[in-house]
Order: sequence, then C-alpha cells, then structure tokens
Amino acid sequence: MAVAAGRETWVGRSVLRVEDEALLRGEGRFMDDLEPVPHAWHAAIVRSQLAHAHVSLDPAAALDLPGVRGVLTGDDVARLSRPFPAGIESPVPHYAAAVGTARYVGEPLAVVVARDRYVAEDAAELVAVDYEPLEPVVDPAAAEAIHERSFHYGDVDEALARADVVVRTTFRVPRFTCLPVECYGVVCDWDDPAGRLTAWTNFQGPFTLHGVAAAALGLRGDRLRLLTPPDSGGSFGIKAAVLPYVVLLGLASRVLGVPVRWTEDRLEHLAASSAATGRVTELEAGYTQDGELVALRYDALEDVGAYVRAPEPATLYRMHGSLSGAYAVKDVATRNRVVLTNTIPSGLNRGFGGPQLYFGLERTMAIAARRLGIDPAELARRNLVPAEAMPYRTPSGALYDSGDYAACLDRALELSRYAELRARAETAREDGRLVGVGLACVVEPSISNMGYITLAQTAVERAATLPKSGNAEGAAVAVDPLGGITVRLGTTPQGQGHRTVAAQVVADELGCAPEEVTVLSELDTATTPWTVASGNYSSRFSGVGVGAVQAAARKVRVKVDAIRAHLGDPELPLRKVAGSAHWNPEGLPEGMEPGLTAVAFHSTPNLDPPDVEDRVASSGAHGFVVDVCAVEIDSATGEVTVTDYVSVHDAGTLLNPLLADGQVVGGFAHGVGAALFERHAYDAEGNLLTSSLVDYLTPTAPDLPPLTVDHLESPSPFTALGAKGIGEGATMSAPVAIANAVADALGRDDVELPLTAPRVWELLGDSAHAEAADEVR
Repeated sequence: MAVAAGRETWVGRSVLRVEDEALLRGEGRFMDDLEPVPHAWHAAIVRSQLAHAHVSLDPAAALDLPGVRGVLTGDDVARLSRPFPAGIESPVPHYAAAVGTARYVGEPLAVVVARDRYVAEDAAELVAVDYEPLEPVVDPAAAEAIHERSFHYGDVDEALARADVVVRTTFRVPRFTCLPVECYGVVCDWDDPAGRLTAWTNFQGPFTLHGVAAAALGLRGDRLRLLTPPDSGGSFGIKAAVLPYVVLLGLASRVLGVPVRWTEDRLEHLAASSAATGRVTELEAGYTQDGELVALRYDALEDVGAYVRAPEPATLYRMHGSLSGAYAVKDVATRNRVVLTNTIPSGLNRGFGGPQLYFGLERTMAIAARRLGIDPAELARRNLVPAEAMPYRTPSGALYDSGDYAACLDRALELSRYAELRARAETAREDGRLVGVGLACVVEPSISNMGYITLAQTAVERAATLPKSGNAEGAAVAVDPLGGITVRLGTTPQGQGHRTVAAQVVADELGCAPEEVTVLSELDTATTPWTVASGNYSSRFSGVGVGAVQAAARKVRVKVDAIRAHLGDPELPLRKVAGSAHWNPEGLPEGMEPGLTAVAFHSTPNLDPPDVEDRVASSGAHGFVVDVCAVEIDSATGEVTVTDYVSVHDAGTLLNPLLADGQVVGGFAHGVGAALFERHAYDAEGNLLTSSLVDYLTPTAPDLPPLTVDHLESPSPFTALGAKGIGEGATMSAPVAIANAVADALGRDDVELPLTAPRVWELLGDSAHAEAADEVR
C-alpha cells in the first residue's frame, strides 16, 4: 500500500531521536531507577575466587547477621531448579550457581538476601567457602572438544590440489566484551498463590531465552513474566546473559518469600557476565596465479568458557551461510569444534561470530595478495560476488539479497584516495617510517534464522525434533478515542533509536507527524506482542521489527480508510475517525469491530530450516561493508596510530540516515577496541588479569581515529522497507582492516589482536633480530 501522492513522508529522513531529551536531562528510566514493588530486599552474590575447585559453603555466620533474610547456595539451586538447556549436549550441567564445583573465577556460589545492600554485602563476606583446588584449563588447545561437526560444500580437496598458490595460516581471536555503561539489574517477585514469577530486568532478548529460564525454573511460559525498563545503558549482546540471574534471584524470592533486587557492579560484570568466544582458526585458501579464490577450508576451535550457555554454540554457526564472505568461491569446507575452559562463559557480543570469521578470511586475502604480487583491492575485486548474480546463493546456503559489492569497493577507494595512501606508505618506508594500508570487505548478515543453531545437530538428529526456522516479530498500534496513537514494540532497544524510527514508519502509514506517535519500547511478556525471536540482536529491527510496525499500522489504516469511505469523507481527520470507532460503534460499516487497534506479526522470508545437506540461510538480509585503513607505527614504542579510515556501507534503504551513521560509529568504536585495546586475559591458574577498567582497556572518544562514512543503498527485496541491518558491520570489519594495515606496515603476517603497543613493540624487536641474523648470514 503506497503513501498517498503529495503526502509528506518521513522514512528516509534524518529525524532527531525522540529518546534523547530525557537522556540529556538525566531523566532516563534505567533498571536501577525502577521501584516496581515496595519493600524489596537486596541481594549480594558470593563468587568463586578460584577458576576450578570443589567447593563447600557454610552460611551460618552470614545468617546470624541482623538484617539477613536468608542464603541460597548452589546445593539449594540444584534442588529447586533444573540445568539450563543449551544447543548441544555438554558434560557439565549449567545451573544459576555452582553445584559442588566452581568452574571460573567469579562464578556465583551463593546469594545472600538482606534488608539493604550494605548488610547483604557484609553478610556475603561472612559466608565461609572451603576450596579444594583442581587443575584449571585455560588454553583452549589443551581442552577436550565436547562438540565436533564437519561440513563440505563442493570438492575442496580437488580445488586446493589444482590451485597455484595455497595459503595456510592459523589465526587467533581473543575473548573480549562490548562493555555497556549499565551493568545487569534484576528485580524478582514470586507470587506464591499463583505460582508465578514476575521479573524486571534489562534483558535484551532473544526471547528464546525466556523459555530457557522458564525451563530451568520448572515453570510454564506464562508463569514467568518478564518486563524490561524504558531505557537501557547499552548492551551490544551482553545483556542476553542476564537471565541466569533472573533464575537465581527468582529462586531466592520464592524460597524467602520476599521480593529481591540486585544490581551488578563493574567488577562482577567483567569477571562473570559474558564475553565473546575465543577462536583459533586454521585456514587454507587456494588461488590461481591470476588471483581467483578457488577454495576455502576452515578448522575452527571455539572457546565458549566454562559452560555451554544458550544460545551457544550459536557464535560458531551464526555466520555459517557466509563462510565464503563476499567472494564467489564455490568450494568451501569447515570443521567446527567447541571446547570448555575455566573462564567466563560466552554469549552474544556485537558482531557475534563476524569478527572471528572475518579476521581469518580477510587476513588470508591480504597475505595471498602479497604472495601473488597483486594489490589487495584488486584481489578483492577479482573475487567479489558480481551485482548481476544477486540474489546470490552461497555454497553453505546464505541468500545474499542485493548489492553492488564492486561499486562499494570503488567508492571506498575513491573516498580514501587509496592510490595516494599506497604511495604515501611507500615514501614513508623509504624514510624509515612504519606506515601501512589495510582493506577489509565483509558481508554483514542481519535477521538471524532461528533454525541456524540446529546445524550443531546432524540432519538425522534434526529430523527427530521440531523444525526451527524464520525470524518473526510482533507490534501493536492503537488509536485512542481522541486520536492519540500508541505503538508497542517487542524489540527491546538498547539505545539504537527504535522509538524514533517506529514513529516515522507509523507517521507515513497514518498520515501524521512522528511527534504525534507515542512509542512504548518497554516489553512485558504478559501484554506485548512477542515471539521467541523477539528482542534486540542480529541488527533485526530495521528488517523484521519495522515490518511488524508497518503491518500493524497498515491494518489500522485500512480500517480508517473504510470508516472514512462509509462516512463519505475521505479527508475526515483521524481524531474524528477514532471518535466514531470508539463512541459510535453502531455507525461503523457492517461487520466492523469497534475500536482502532491492530496487532501484527511479520516474518522475513527465505529462512528455512537447514536442509539435509547442511545448507542454511542463516540470516534474512545481507549488507556489505568496505573499509580502508592507514596506520603509522611508532618504532620506539610500538604504538599504532590510525591516520585514515574510510568505511562504506550498503545497508539497503536507510530508514533514518542520522541513526544509521550513529550505528556505524558505534560499531567502529567496538571494532577499534577489539583491534587495539581489548581482551580478557587470564594467567595459567585461571585468574582474571583484566578484572577492572584499570586493566581492561577500552577506547574513549579521544582515542577513536578520524572516520569517514558513506552509504550506497541497494534495497533488499526481502524486507518490508528494503532495509538491512547496519549495527554490527564495522565491528566485524575494523579489527581485521586495522590488523591488515599493521601487518602491511611491519611487513609480516603474524599479527594478533589486540595490537597494543607492547605487543607491536615485541614484533618490531623480532623483526629487528631477524634482519640482524640475515645480515650475519
């Protein structure tokens, strides 16, 4: 249904965010601001000080402290709940608190509930913990695989055999976290007569995890009511992992008979919230002499930490359809293995599998370019999926919806003055300076297929279970008797501006201005339209979330138009139409329901379950990103300075260009952090060495290099408004683009993230020693 001719449209305009005024005034309503139930008691969590140990607890001294309501230990948790279900079988069951054995530093051992936080924290220190140390496993290479699957598309062995050049390299991506400003928060209130738990938490989805938490609690889905706050201090994936604390606090509320609240502090967050997986990838790539990529073979070892925590091993499979990246290679294979280590469990983290995949693939392209004597940009161009091939089916099953990858590359080369950057780098090297240029071309998937995780099962195993597919979202649009418009979302925004864009979409459908639309983004599983796929992840809002909003608004518009036609006035103001719908139902067209409210659900097409050959369209839309980066390295200190950075994105139709740029800048900040600053570091005993912001370094605004952003728009034929996700691409591309530039400056291939000054300085030392040895020889 098109917008009427001559009517002002709002989608595609840089409308200012409606969310910002309250935030700038300090009037946002975050999790810790909420007082949803009176007289809530406060919780403090006793955590393991060792990475691996048998534990026994004695809470007697804590229970004697005045003001303490009670203590729940891991043994209580095991008695009152079930292990969390996960995507694969694990030899180690995961409960909301350690049961008999602690498996990482910071793991919850018990929860203490007291009248206020001060007493709770004092009492937590009085819980006596007896440790029987066990040997920790920190190095994933030393861990035994708990899951292994191999996939073959085409004949990789034959393709590698006929290749003129084969690049074989091992790549390591460390564990890191996206570190939101706001930490976890939970308030739980058990209703004993109803047998129902109500939990307020800054959970972001996916709401598949609602069922995981309900299963752990032994409750039907309707007996676990989740509510999210109006505002969130960021998440970037991390807050999907708050639900184990909902279970822990929910059990405490149930057993102790009082509402319980808990707010995580920064030390707890760094030690025990969630982090990206670590991945070691052995990659083989075959090329012809003229640069055609003919084969890719991955061998991925995935470190998920101490437990397989849902939705893992999703990080390993989320990018499965895009194993070939942006390239038209036909023969692809991978072996996937999952290991457990005595470190923080993994979970959603911005990019979710993208940084891990593309670091290996795009580093390989750069290494191959040097060995073949072909410029990296030219090597990429020779292998990019051509525009005329769209929609393009990858060997492993993804359906790339639209895009002109070569045009994006050309635009990035033009904006960066690529030839000049290369010339400047050569001139600088002649002067003894360390200057390098890097490139990255990545496909940015969005709108995850809820069935891709079942690739962890064989086709036979999948056939014995309920098929999983698609990605659906719900929304509601209501017009009240005075013509006021209210929208309810199920996308749990974490700062992206969903309310702003939803208002733009509804304004276009109903012929009003965005400021006339009120959008409620706080989710309530008892009243908000939602699905198991609901939530804020995989950059799904612009595709499927907006589709649900538009569908609900169109249902209302159809009814509005029908009432106007019935009353004989096609221009009747919406307020008068609403008045008729609410106040004069007998005057409505025959058979029409009173009121002006619509609920709609929207699903992205083409997201079928994995097929019998293990192919899967793992995402519903695919953007494209080309980054060009230039760096200079201080030879005395190893410090890397990014001097130039260009990022060109094709995210289909831009619903709000201002917000799109904000997403690119935010993703870039996380990418720079992963490239130059951030990693979770453990010693051999499993002690966390980066346990505070003194040691876990993140970039601040002055640390971010200058960034030039541009967009090309190739609308997706598969989403409601042609939009694709844009929130994660730069997080996937920036780490490897910067690494490629550093490798180019150093003239060596063995660069690892993060490229901190001490690490680069060591590489400089190794290079100097090697040059000296060559001179001696």
